[in-house]
Amino acid sequence: MKGGIVMITKVSEITSKDVADYIRLAEPSDEDKKYLETILKVAKDFIKNNTGQEDLDKYTDFIIVVYVLCQDMYDNRSYYVDNTNVNKVVQTILDMHSVDLL
Repeated sequence: MKGGIVMITKVSEITSKDVADYIRLAEPSDEDKKYLETILKVAKDFIKNNTGQEDLDKYTDFIIVVYVLCQDMYDNRSYYVDNTNVNKVVQTILDMHSVDLL
């Protein structure tokens, strides 16, 4: 803990409250909390499906990818339909760790 802020060091440590704080959602409703839980799971699954990596905790750079994906999904309230919608920073990090390169 640094200055009252908990340092996130692994993807598995990210909670829906962390996501709410990241997207500056001060007082999430019960509906918001459920949605944040859902998009947090979807973001992790998205990373796994795009990289082939199962242990996301091995890569600390995936932490920001989770946050960015969650923010984008919250802001747009839609799921990525194709790879042309993926944030460039997120795609670059996912590509660095992909085990499904052909």
